[in-house]
Amino acid sequence: MTTPQTPQRPIGSGFGAKSTADDVLRGIDLTGKLALVTGGYSGIGLEATRALAKAGAHVVVPARRPETATEALAGIEGVEVDRLDLADLDSVRDFADRFLATGRGIDIVINSAAVMACPETRVGPGWEAQFATNHLGHYALVNRLWPAIKPGARVVAVSSGGHHNSPIRWDDIHFGHGYDKLEAYGQAKTANVLFARQLDTLGRGRGVRAFSLHPGSILTPLQRHLPKAEMVERGWIDEDGRPLNPPGFKSTQEGAATQVWAATSPALDGLGGVYLEDCEVAEPAPANAARRGVRDYAIDPDQAARLWALSAELTGVDAFAA
Repeated sequence: MTTPQTPQRPIGSGFGAKSTADDVLRGIDLTGKLALVTGGYSGIGLEATRALAKAGAHVVVPARRPETATEALAGIEGVEVDRLDLADLDSVRDFADRFLATGRGIDIVINSAAVMACPETRVGPGWEAQFATNHLGHYALVNRLWPAIKPGARVVAVSSGGHHNSPIRWDDIHFGHGYDKLEAYGQAKTANVLFARQLDTLGRGRGVRAFSLHPGSILTPLQRHLPKAEMVERGWIDEDGRPLNPPGFKSTQEGAATQVWAATSPALDGLGGVYLEDCEVAEPAPANAARRGVRDYAIDPDQAARLWALSAELTGVDAFAA
């Protein structure tokens, strides 16, 4: 029997925008569970790592800068660091091979690492860096780790309300013409949503469910590529670079909550393939929505399948190929 698609409508989680990662984990024991968190040593990824480890999970943090990650994670018990550069598919393969050789299983994957609004940058065979890092690297990582991902596991793709900025540009995915840093970021975040949608479709027969989410607006190192003047103009920081705590912004503890909720909440048992925000299943976005809800193009099953096929072609990896 085919499992029906989970609808994009709230389920009454009892949590909200101000809930923290510790709040959503209260009463949940992750002892004996293994979680893998990319970007788990900075910003909301670091807070997710801390909260999962506090709840008893063993957390693997792959890092492009393992020395920096080790320093950032000092004092958190139950964490290990290994080298991984999501923009380099050879690095992704090498990390996955090392992990698979340990024979361990994975209960939780959180794809939290990202780059945002960077200057036009090319990686690999000329791929646009935000699409390559935020989507293709994570796509290849999960597919290579698939033999270790246990039945009943959850895979969480940290997307963004930035997906409202752009659908997939099927005619020019790598911005061969007219690069726009925020449109490129938006396309990559749309790709994260579509990835989770298709992975849930492919993996649910094995009991693996996938979710995507908007963590909220949080001042973290993710904004490092935005000019200071632009952040001052937006009212995020003052002239001296100090955060102004603008209305609607979250702390890192609050920003990490939705990804941790997606990875662990019993309320999501039997569900999957949906986009979340504020520790809740999001509703479809109205036509005039300002970064709230999810755009139809980001959860379209045909576009999700098309992106999966393209990603398999580009990376040479597909755990579900016949």
